[in-house]
This record gives sequence, C-alpha cells and structure tokens, in this order.
Amino acid sequence: MAVRTADVAYDTIDKIDRNLFERNCDAQAWAGFDKVKNCFSTTDPNRFSVVNVLLKHLVDIYEVYLDLYVLDTEGIIIAAGVHQESIGHNRADTIWFKDAKSTNSISVSDLYLSSVDKTHTVAYTCPIHNDEGRIVGYFSTRFNWNFIYDIIESARIGKNGDIFIINNAGYVIACRNRQGILVDNLKHLKAAQLAMKGETYGYIFEKDTVGTKIYGFAHTRGYNAYKGKNWSALVSETL
Repeated sequence: MAVRTADVAYDTIDKIDRNLFERNCDAQAWAGFDKVKNCFSTTDPNRFSVVNVLLKHLVDIYEVYLDLYVLDTEGIIIAAGVHQESIGHNRADTIWFKDAKSTNSISVSDLYLSSVDKTHTVAYTCPIHNDEGRIVGYFSTRFNWNFIYDIIESARIGKNGDIFIINNAGYVIACRNRQGILVDNLKHLKAAQLAMKGETYGYIFEKDTVGTKIYGFAHTRGYNAYKGKNWSALVSETL
C-alpha cells in the first residue's frame, strides 16, 4: 500500500504537468497568429473586432479555457474572447503581467482566484512579437482549473484515502472535496516538507488524532519545455 500511494502521487503530478505543458504550447502558438499580430501592425479599424471573434472561437473550441486576452505593452487589454467588458482595463499591476514583462518570455502564474471569472485559474502570458522580432504586446490565457479535478477524481485511491496538490508554499490548490483551496496549508506534514524540498518520489508514515496514515508524495518534474511550478502531490491512506 505504501508504494502504491507514492505511485499514485507520482502519476497524478505527472498528468498535471503534461496537461499544463499543452497549455504552455497553446499560448505560444496563438501569440504568433497573424490576426493577433495585426492588432499592432496595421491600422485596419476592424483589427480588434477580428481578433475578438478569433479569441471567442478559440474559447468555444478549447473548453479548458475560461478566457483569452490580448494586451498592449502597457498592460491594457485590447481584445478578449469572453469578457469583452474588460477591454480598456489596465492589468499592468498584476503579478502575471509583471512576470511576463520582466522575463520577456512565456510566464505561468501560480493558481489564483480570478476577480473577473470568480473562480480559480492559472494565467499563461506570452509576448507577441512583430515580424522584426520586437515585443509589441502580450497574449494571455485563463486555464479552467476544473479540468485538473478530472485528473484528481480519476486517481485510484481508497474510500478513506485522500489526495492533495500543494503549491511551493504548502497551500492546497486541489483536493477531492474541492474545499480549502488556497486556504488550507499542509506544510506541517513531513511528507509535504520532503516534497516541497524537491524529493521526486516517496512515502512516509505519520500519526494524527485518527491514527496512522501513509502519505505518498511526488514533486513536479515538469514536462519538456514546461518546467513546472514546484507543486507537489500528496496521497494519504489510513491504516
């Protein structure tokens, strides 16, 4: 049972990494679309309405997204797929925009509660380059975090078991009952401490008020060009 909990933790964080790697690829590919780049390279009065239609079409096809945005280099939203009332709003003070602008490459946020979508999301923000290679804007996606729960719910654990995804500070960002997200913190657990230190895989026995539990754990390894966010998976089973 002990090894199985570690295997489930490893498999779960690997599936999440692979899913988020695809989201990484999407943002980079869409930032290179001509209709997106044309927002900054032409004076066509219809260029913004054209890209709004494109973004809405992409959101409709790719259900893993809550919304898609195009922003200028000052952080002002100039196009949106769903929340077009956000057009004209300035996002320069957000962590995800600051990070993308400071790195000049694709940036992936940690999980956060979106004030626009009223749900948890991860932002992928990628520079938009013109034909000369100059950064002229940013393409930003909002991943629908509910799709991570499909992975959580498919994990094969016992009826008395549980599974948690924690960020690099120990806060729960996903679990079976979907409660306590970004509120509950598990860094007091030895298993969480080991995973947060970067141990790739393992298990440990821990006692609590109920009895002894096995905790399997695994730390993100990323996938291909996506390096991960230093998240970890914990799987518990009561003995």
